[in-house]
Amino acid sequence: MSEQAPAAAGGGRRRRGRRRAATDGAGTGGAAAVIEQPPFRQPKLPFSPTELLSADELESIHHASLQVLSEIGVDFLHEEAKELLRRGGAEVEAGSDRVRFDPALVEETIGRAPAAFDLHSRNPAHKLRFGDGRVTFCAAASAPNAFDLQGGRRPGNRADYRNFLKLGQMLNAVHMFGGYPVEPIDIHPGVRHLEALSDMLVMTDKAIHAYSLGRERVVDAIEMTRIARGVDRETLLREPSVLSIINSSSPLRLDTPMLEGVIQLARHRQPVVLTPFTLAGAMAPVTIAGALVQQNAEVLAGYVLCQTVEPGAPFVYGGFTSNVDMKSGAPAFGTPEAMRAAIIGGQLARRYRLPYRSSNVNAANSLDAQAGYEAVFSLWGAIMGGVNMLKHGLGWMEGGLQTSFEKFVMDADLLQMVAGFLTPVGTSPEDLAMDAMREVGPGGHFFGCAHTRARYKTAFYQPLISDWRNYESWEEAGRPQAPEKANQIYRDLVAAYEPPPMDPAAREELEAFVARRIEEGGAPTDF
Repeated sequence: MSEQAPAAAGGGRRRRGRRRAATDGAGTGGAAAVIEQPPFRQPKLPFSPTELLSADELESIHHASLQVLSEIGVDFLHEEAKELLRRGGAEVEAGSDRVRFDPALVEETIGRAPAAFDLHSRNPAHKLRFGDGRVTFCAAASAPNAFDLQGGRRPGNRADYRNFLKLGQMLNAVHMFGGYPVEPIDIHPGVRHLEALSDMLVMTDKAIHAYSLGRERVVDAIEMTRIARGVDRETLLREPSVLSIINSSSPLRLDTPMLEGVIQLARHRQPVVLTPFTLAGAMAPVTIAGALVQQNAEVLAGYVLCQTVEPGAPFVYGGFTSNVDMKSGAPAFGTPEAMRAAIIGGQLARRYRLPYRSSNVNAANSLDAQAGYEAVFSLWGAIMGGVNMLKHGLGWMEGGLQTSFEKFVMDADLLQMVAGFLTPVGTSPEDLAMDAMREVGPGGHFFGCAHTRARYKTAFYQPLISDWRNYESWEEAGRPQAPEKANQIYRDLVAAYEPPPMDPAAREELEAFVARRIEEGGAPTDF
C-alpha cells in the first residue's frame, strides 16, 4: 500500500440567512464566493509542540535507527542510487540491493538540508513556508474513488478530478494540492500526469505536488511547473516550486520509481518528502517504539541519498505511522497509537532540524461520527506534534480509498477552526476592552456597545457547517444535516468557480509541451 497514485488503474437545504462575501481575490480570480470564509493564510503554531518522549527516550529511537541502518541495512532497488551511495561512503553489498550506513556517515549528513524553505506557486500570494512553525493544509490525494450524495461512490474520473480542483481553488483552507484529489483513471496512465498536472496548473494557482512514479513523470512535472510560473531554470533551482511524496516500500526498502523521484528532485533542488508507510503489526513492528525506529531508519536512508545527490536540497521528514486492525488486518487511522506516533514523529523531525509532514486521516466508510472523531484525533496528533505539512487535510475517507466532496467541505470548516485556534490572543488596549467594560458597567450586556458593533463580523470564526440555532428553528428549516449542508456548499462553490488568470504565453507554452510529450508517448507504465 502506498500514498502514490496507481499507475493504472440530492442536496439538502442551506443554512438560512448565510451572508455572501467575496473571497480574497488571489484565490478565485475575483469570483464572488457563496460562503463566508477567512482569507488565505498559513497559520503559525503559537506554542511549543508537545513532547511525549524525554530527551533520553528520543535518543534511544535515534540510536536504534542507526543500528538498523548499520547492521540490517535498507534495500535500494536502483543501480544509480546504489552507486551514488557507494561513492558517498555507504557500504553496498556485492551482488545485492542491500545498503548499510555507518552511523558516522548519517550523523555527518544531518544539518545539510534547510530547516525551513519556501514553496512557490504561480500566484505569489499563495507562496508557502515549510518550517518556522508554519502549517500547510493540503487536499486529500490519490484516492481511486470519488463520492458525493448525488452520485454515490464511483471510480475516479477526470470530471470529478476537475471539480475537486475547482473546490480546492475556491476554499481558502486549501493551501496546496498534495496530489490528485482523486485519480482520473479514465486518462491513460502513460499520459495521465501530463493531462492532470496541466489541469492543476491552469485551473488553480496554488502550490502543487507531483508523483514520483519514475523519472519521466518527475522531470515532466518540474518542467511544467517552471513553464506555468514563467521562470527560467536558474530561478527554479533557487525557488522550489513542486514537491513529491517519496514512500518507502516498508519494511526497509526503496523501489526504483521512488528512487528516481529522490534523485531527480534533489538534482533540481525541489523538495523531497520522504514518508514511510509504516503500519504497526503489518509493515512495521507491532510496538509503537519499534515502528518509529523503522520509520526513522527509512527516512534517514532516503535523507542520506538526497543529500548525497545535492547537499542542501530541501527535505521534509514524513511520518505516517499508524496501526492495523488486528482482527481484520485493515489499516486503522485516528487511533491513540497513530496520535502518539504523530507527536513523536514531530520530535524526531525537530531533532534532525527538518520540516515535518503528517496527515488528517480516518478509516470511516461514511460521513458519520467515526469520520469526525478519527479525523480530529489524527489532526490533533499532527498539530500537537508540530506539523508543517498536513497531507490529506481535506476529503480523505475510507482509509484513503475515497475522496468525498462533502468531507472536503467539512474538513475545510474543521481546518479553519484549527487555524482560528492557532491565532495568537491579542493583548492590545483594544483587545483588553477596558473602554467596553466602562461603557457597559455592572449588570449590562455587550451586544450593543460600540466595541462589539465595530467587531461583530470578525470577532469569532463563523462556521460553514455547525448550526448554532435553537431546536425549533432548526426543525422549522427542515432539520438540515451536516452532509447535506456540505453537499450544497460544494455544489455552489463549483458552480461559482472562475479560473484564476494565467499569462497567455505561459499557457500556450504549457499546452505545447503537453502536446509534444503526449505525442512522444508520455511515461512508461511498467515498473
